[in-house]
Amino acid sequence: MPKIVAILALPGVQLLDVSGPLDVFAQANTEAGRTVYDLRVVACRAGPIRSSSGVRLLPDEVAGQAGQARERIDTLLVAGAPDAATLQLAPRVLDWLRVTAARARRYGSVCTGAFALAASGLLERRRLTTHWAAVEALAQACPTVSIEADSLYVRDGKLRTAAGVTAGLDLALALVEEDLGREVAMRVASQLVMFFKRPGGQLQFSRKGETRPSGRSALQEVQRWVAANPALAHRVPDLAARVGLSPRHFARLFQAEVGVTPAAWVEAVRVDAARALLETHAEAPKRVAARCGFANADTLRRAFIKHMGVTPAEYRRRFGTAGAAGPAQARNP
Repeated sequence: MPKIVAILALPGVQLLDVSGPLDVFAQANTEAGRTVYDLRVVACRAGPIRSSSGVRLLPDEVAGQAGQARERIDTLLVAGAPDAATLQLAPRVLDWLRVTAARARRYGSVCTGAFALAASGLLERRRLTTHWAAVEALAQACPTVSIEADSLYVRDGKLRTAAGVTAGLDLALALVEEDLGREVAMRVASQLVMFFKRPGGQLQFSRKGETRPSGRSALQEVQRWVAANPALAHRVPDLAARVGLSPRHFARLFQAEVGVTPAAWVEAVRVDAARALLETHAEAPKRVAARCGFANADTLRRAFIKHMGVTPAEYRRRFGTAGAAGPAQARNP
């Protein structure tokens, strides 16, 4: 019998959170030459589901509807929505999630669909991922979870979770590989013109602004100075002198109010500066390192991998403009 894959589409769902995984499973049916997956869209209430883009989806069923058939769902996924963190789902929907997940072979979420699983208690003490911009809010909503902020998707027992939006395709492809093997999954990826294993994690796409000034006004002034002048040394004694504090007191105050050490903050600022140069300029790595305050290209590379999950060269290839790619690549894209 075909495996039932049900995607619960939250009100205001992002369309690609639903259509992306469904297209992967549908292509797997084509590549396998048989109906491996029976695909269904589930709504939280009766009627069409209006997506965040305005497109309406006609669901196959409604979660927790009276008289609903008790077919066993093999794979249950919850698709996210821009306001998923503040959605108040009906108790009927949460009960349906708990019961269905318990009976399913596996369950999970795409993007901010994780908030619905959290509300139903299905994420307690679990390891997972979600969209990089929702990590902090999800951690507050469900303090017992362990969130892998850079992962595109995470497997933890029966639980499968994907990061933001397009990572739902990565997750669905991984599920196809689980079920049908590497060869079929690779053919699916080929037909959909997607990576079989996408390089790097989701933080390379982040625009979170981790180095925005925070804390009291004196500390924010120091942070703005660092951001405007990343190539300077920025030793703790020098930064402390700018606000008239002892180095020890400045370091303690900075960590207490900003949440990281001054050295860690300076490094993050320098990575942000390097990122901007890699996106818009074609300078050699050594020059980028010097302009951003790194001792050499190797130091830049290590810091960039730590913060972004990819090398500076890989980042430039993916996000650089034609001018940043260098003359040869610009002529032969």
